[in-house]
Amino acid sequence: MFKILDRIKHWHKVAYLLVVYDFLSVIFSYFLALWLRFDCRFTHIEWPYLEKYYEIIIPYAVFTVFIYWLLGLYRSIWRFASFYELKKMVYASAITIFCKAVFVTSFVHRMPISYFVFGIGFQFFFGVLIRFSYRFVLLLRESKSEGTTTSNVLLIGAGSAGRMILRDVNFVNGAHDAKVVAIIDDNENKWGRYIDGVEVIGGRDKILFAVKQYDIKEIYIAIASLTPSEKRNIINICKETDCKIKQLPNMYAEKAGIISAGNLQNITIEDVLGRDPISLHQEDVAAQINGKVVLVTGGGGSIGSELCRQIAKYHPKQLIIFDVYENNAYDIQLELKKKYPDLNLVTLIGSVRDARRINSVFETYKPNICYHAAAHKHVPLMEDSPCEAIKNNAVGTYKTAYAAMKYGCDRFVLISTDKAVNPTNVMGATKRICEMIIQTFDHMVRANQEDKLPVLITHQLDCDYEEADRVPAGSGHTEYVAVRFGNVLGSNGSVVPLFKKQIAEGGPVTLTHKDIIRYFMTIPEAVSLVLKAGANASGGEIFVLDMGEPVKILDLARNMIELAGLRPDVDIEIEYIGLRPGEKLYEEKLMSEEGLKETENHLIHVAEPIKFDSNEFINNLSNLMNLAYSNMAPETVQKIRETVPTFKG
Repeated sequence: MFKILDRIKHWHKVAYLLVVYDFLSVIFSYFLALWLRFDCRFTHIEWPYLEKYYEIIIPYAVFTVFIYWLLGLYRSIWRFASFYELKKMVYASAITIFCKAVFVTSFVHRMPISYFVFGIGFQFFFGVLIRFSYRFVLLLRESKSEGTTTSNVLLIGAGSAGRMILRDVNFVNGAHDAKVVAIIDDNENKWGRYIDGVEVIGGRDKILFAVKQYDIKEIYIAIASLTPSEKRNIINICKETDCKIKQLPNMYAEKAGIISAGNLQNITIEDVLGRDPISLHQEDVAAQINGKVVLVTGGGGSIGSELCRQIAKYHPKQLIIFDVYENNAYDIQLELKKKYPDLNLVTLIGSVRDARRINSVFETYKPNICYHAAAHKHVPLMEDSPCEAIKNNAVGTYKTAYAAMKYGCDRFVLISTDKAVNPTNVMGATKRICEMIIQTFDHMVRANQEDKLPVLITHQLDCDYEEADRVPAGSGHTEYVAVRFGNVLGSNGSVVPLFKKQIAEGGPVTLTHKDIIRYFMTIPEAVSLVLKAGANASGGEIFVLDMGEPVKILDLARNMIELAGLRPDVDIEIEYIGLRPGEKLYEEKLMSEEGLKETENHLIHVAEPIKFDSNEFINNLSNLMNLAYSNMAPETVQKIRETVPTFKG
């Protein structure tokens, strides 16, 4: 017998006790109702009513327990009792009183109305009392142990998200290591009022006061609808304190859900540097991509993978990921297959340097649009390997652009960089060559001189391949466009992941120069511009995004250290190592020779192309290819200078 009892789970024992309690409380509730009806004197209760009460109360109590069981009221965890359980009790009470009133009045005896009203009232009261009493006792215990709280929390946001965070921290969590003691909200109508006993003390101008007044150790930002600029403003105020700052993830701005303190995340550098999203009307992008075959070279990289994510939203006929690095390509392939199971997705491994491979891809799949993101982008590495930069960036772009023209691709969009403006390094110069390739192809296609574009071949066995495979004049219709933008936060090879790693290792954080500045944008923002350019291109343009104010890398480093809860130059040392070869103190968005034309969006501009001799450029490019494949690094760099007049390296 005792072994059987030992095998019964604890919550089963609680449920059995609740059944007994409910059974007895229902009997008692309706007796109280009858007793009240007759002036609280048992002897005054008329026998016909008392007789019918005795007759019906046991079956009714059994029926009530059955309804409670049916609605799951014996399976809840009552220490977390909430409105959900209360709602179930309301449903159960409504069902039971309706059935009792109809059955008793119709088939047994007409009882006083007060018998039903007070009876169900007592039944509901006793049912709720036992179920919420455990949680109430826990709250009392927590209130008595307030002195053990080690971390006072300031909550920013008195909306629904803030209320859920408050309840989770103060009442549900029960860990006693944190407690919300004050709330900030910019809505003046909430000032001086309370949520679960915690006062809304004022707007964001009261943050510093609250931190000092209440000895705040942590700040939780719990507003789901903050714009990037509003969030940045609040974070900058909070950064003046020594508090640890956490925020609600962006996903809660888009879909509702149960929010808890566990959902909060640390502030990132993207939040500090973030700005309001650029307003792009993407209807034309959707019309451009929908039902089309789209190829993304370098599709596994930081920019290429985001291109694939955004393209997939617009229902292309087929999306082709092309990358030389199989691990990245595999990762984005898995992600897209999971998110878009109906997407016609093809993942191919290969290099844009391989003319046969890239021609095979265009010939087989006939893409309508090509986004060319494949490139070597790391400045110091390309300084040491200029021949590889030419092979991959310049020659690879030429071969891909030629294949696009040969096999009837409608749009070719090059991903460029602000480092192509007055370049001081090999990487930037090769990207400027890529822009010149785009302009050359656009010029030749418009002039029906496609036959003057040579087929750049590096395979020794292809003796007669070039002439036989040259595109006839007037047969091309591809529109070529380049998109130029600055550094993207968190991209492969950018400074942000490097700083994060250095901070995690305890420092030092290495800067090349204390005055160095860069333009930054988020990857989704940059990709939105790329898609917009692809949709609006008429051929030959270089689209330029107004990237806002430049950011000092020193300020970036200090911000990241502070966001990690550490002190610059105290906990984490900042070390200056000097400018690397080919590195600028600042980046430019345009060359001095280029002008700007506005588009429909005032933050997006088109650079007027610089004039150059296309035939001379093609000869230089052919020579560059031969030098690069001969691995003659000094001669290659010298030829780059001759090809790109603005190269100052």
